[in-house]
Parts: sequence; structure tokens; C-alpha cells
Amino acid sequence: MKRFARLYSALDETTKSDAKVETLVAYLQAAPPEDAIWAISFLMGRKPRQPVPTPRLRQWAAEEARIPGWLFDASYDVVGDLAETITLLLPTGTAAEDRPLHDWVEQDLLTLRELPEELQHQRVISAWRKMDRAQRFVWNKLITGGFRVGVSQKLVTLALSRFSGLPEAVLAHRLMGQWALEPSFYQRLFSSDTGDEDISRPYPFFLAYPVEGAPEDLGPVDEWQAEWKWDGIRAQVIRRQGQMFIWSRGEELITDKFPEIGAAAEGLPDGTVVDGEILAWKNGRPLNFAALQQRIGRKHLGPKVLQTVPVILMAFDLLEWDGEDVREQELARRVSRLDAAILPLNDPRLQPSPKLRSTSWLELLEFKEDARRRGVEGLILKRLTSPYRVGRRRGDWWKWKVNPLSVDAVLTYAQRGHGKRSGLFTDYTFSVWDGDRLVPFAKAYSGLTDPEIREVDRFVRRNTLERFGPVRSVKPELVFEIAFEDIRLSSRRRSGVAVRFPRIARRRTDKTIADADTLQTINALLHDSLTTE
Repeated sequence: MKRFARLYSALDETTKSDAKVETLVAYLQAAPPEDAIWAISFLMGRKPRQPVPTPRLRQWAAEEARIPGWLFDASYDVVGDLAETITLLLPTGTAAEDRPLHDWVEQDLLTLRELPEELQHQRVISAWRKMDRAQRFVWNKLITGGFRVGVSQKLVTLALSRFSGLPEAVLAHRLMGQWALEPSFYQRLFSSDTGDEDISRPYPFFLAYPVEGAPEDLGPVDEWQAEWKWDGIRAQVIRRQGQMFIWSRGEELITDKFPEIGAAAEGLPDGTVVDGEILAWKNGRPLNFAALQQRIGRKHLGPKVLQTVPVILMAFDLLEWDGEDVREQELARRVSRLDAAILPLNDPRLQPSPKLRSTSWLELLEFKEDARRRGVEGLILKRLTSPYRVGRRRGDWWKWKVNPLSVDAVLTYAQRGHGKRSGLFTDYTFSVWDGDRLVPFAKAYSGLTDPEIREVDRFVRRNTLERFGPVRSVKPELVFEIAFEDIRLSSRRRSGVAVRFPRIARRRTDKTIADADTLQTINALLHDSLTTE
């Protein structure tokens, strides 16, 4: 645990990717397999569910620190991070135990959830008292469910590659899907035998970059394949050894959520892996993503949901054919094989993604401008000679999205951020006019530069009207342009609408609050959106 705490601190203290990779390699060289496998899991975002409710942790920490609850809450309000607040307030522990990471995780962390409250209390207090501050901070991150550090899955894979000498693509594939947190898996991870025995394992997804500059800068249009950018769930459908698996891009096994897609894919040859987008689909066109969420959030799918929200797989790439990894083949060949496999099935639940035929970039621009009316997000441009790569890589796949919708709204509430932003007000609520009153419309926290964040933070502190726990209402004065991808009716919000992916486009210093948009403006956007379906 001491070694893992030092690793966390070192990763947290640098923003340089090379330094992070070197730190990870040094850890892997020193850590035993039974610890290293847990470290890899945590760093890749596979954290366990929070084992103890937050109110209990706050109460126990306040009692251990011998402070009243209101003082703990005030401290938390200032710090903004629960794990850090607890760490700062707890008294110095005894000499830290040198127990290995896997022992703390397997004997304490994973068993906490099943214990009665009294035993949970004893176990948590005992752990706090036996750890130094660095260990305690990491432990608190784990038990609060807030473990994260500035390391991407790609960086972890790169470090593993440098440590082992194996290609990144091989390691990325082995780390996809479900794997056992055991030393034996850790050892198999670095095996020179590239044959993987897990028949359900998906491949790492290849992701597109936003188009940079003018599309014509990419070269002749006939070197590219254009298709719609669908707004659904990116997924891989795997048919191996007579079994069917559907994996989401978030590495969730979702086979049971979409049984009709699994049934349609039964017609594919054994040893086939298809990449595509799961879409809610009715009357020959996609439904909005909110409809698809009705399928995601249910434990059991009844006949009504299956009928109300039918789905399809819009297939656009072939990753495995007849048991052979074909990702290094050219896109044109992969897609040709994919079409040859799908079209004879004549099953509407499994469709090849249409290719947009054009002779110029201007024609593709016309397709792009028509995207929102069709219920899609824009275009995807793929180089016909491109292999299927791992992760987000520039050069071969680009996303060319439609311009977002936007409104001008007034900042009315603010809250401190988390982690490194915990000392600044960075989470904002924006409102629009409904007659002569401002109605909350959307929350956003991204889009401002660091200097702009500090400027808004100073404004919030000087212009606070009321406090509601960690939230402050502020003097309505600042106007921002809020961009978003989609808008839908919502009975849960005072404005009556909900927007998707809201973010701050810019500060409108040229406008006063009287110039901000109204609910009437938003309802017009909503009407336009609904009439295109």
C-alpha cells in the first residue's frame, strides 16, 4: 500500500505524459503481480463500487477528528473533495502498517459492503489509524468511490508495453472486457503467445478525431469513405464458438439489453466481430438518444419496452472474420466483407451503415448540413486505405459534426469544483427568461480557460446573494453562450426542457442580461427538433 500511495502521489504531481509513463514502469518493475494487477485495474478506471455510504463516512470522520458535524461540512465545502477533507481532518495515525495493496483491497475494501454498520465503523476507523497520510488519502479515494488520477487507459497501456516489450495493440486487446484480478492473469497479460483464450473479449475501439481546418485539406475526396455519424451506443457484436456477446465502448457486456440484435447476429458466420452503433430505430429513421436510454436503465426488458423502443445495429466495420483478426486490412476490404456477410441475411435489425456517394467536398458539405434533419450528428470520414487502429488517432478517421445549437443564458448559481478545481467556483447553472423571471435552463462546467475561470470565481465571491449548502446564488449579471447537441421535453426541469452535452461556448461581454434568450426561443428550437423526427 505504501508503494501504491507513492505511485499515486507521483502521478498526481506531474502533468507530463512521459514522466507518468516512467513512473508507472518503475512501479511495475518493483511491485509483485498480486499488487500490480489491482493497481492496473484502479488506474484504468475499474474502481469498485463505494462500499460505505457517504453520510456514515462523514459522521465517522468528524467523530474521529473530534469536531462537530457542521465544522466538517464547512471544511468539505472549502476543500471540495471528500477523500481529501477526511485525510486533512483526521489526527495523525500510528506507525503505518506495511500491508500490501492486494491485502488491503481483498481483506478490507471488498468485504466492507457486506458488513453490518457497527463492523464497518470498526474496520474503517482501524484502517485510518494504521495508515500514514499518503496511504490514508488513497484509501479514502477508494472507499468514497472517487478514485481517479490523471492517467488515461492509453498511458497505462503504453507503460505496460514499455515494461514488457509487447505491442500496445496486443496489450490493449487483452485488457478489454472482463478479466480476473489475479496474479495468473497478470502473468498471462505478458505472455508471448498472442492467442487469447477468452472468446468473449472485444477489441479496443478505434475513435475519430474532430475535423481540423477545412475538410478539403484532407486531400482528394475519392480517397475517403463518408457515412453518417450516428447518435447511439457504440458496440461490438462478437460471434465465436457458437456464442454471442455484445460489448459497449465503455466495456460493459450488454448482450441481455439488446436481445433482438443478438438474435439477428446469429446469422453471422462463426468467428466474426462487427463494430457498429446500436440505435433506437422506428419507421426507417433513428429515434433520439433519450429513447435508447429507456433500454439502458432497465434491469428487465418487458414486451412493452421492446415494442416501444425497437433497436438495430448499424454496422460499419469488420474486425474479425473466420476467427482471424483483420484489423490491419484496408478499410475498403473490411467493409466489402462486412456487406457480403450482412446483406444476404436481409434482417432489418442488422444493417450496414450507408456510404454517402459524392464527387466533391462541397457535396459532402451539403450532406453534413442536412444531418440534423435526418436525426444524426454529422459525418464520419474514413480513409479507404486505413487499418483499424487502437484508441483516438489523428489521420485516418475524422468526425465532421454539425454546428451545435446554442442560446445566450445568465449565470445564476455556482458551486465549487472537485479535485484540483475544489478551491474555485467552476460548476455553473444558467438561466433564461420566462416573462420577467429567470428560470434555470442548464448546468455546465466546461468551456472556459483557466484565466476566465478565475475571473468568474472572483465575480461569484463578490456577488453571492444566498447560500444553499455548497451552492451559491449570484447576482444575475454575466451572460454566456451555452452550446448543446440536442434538446428534449423534460417534466423534471422547471424550464420544461433538457439539453444534451451542454458546455460554455463563450462569455458574452457584449450583452446584458436583458439580451439573454427566453423560453420562447428555446421552445422554438424544441419545435424544430421535434418536427424533424
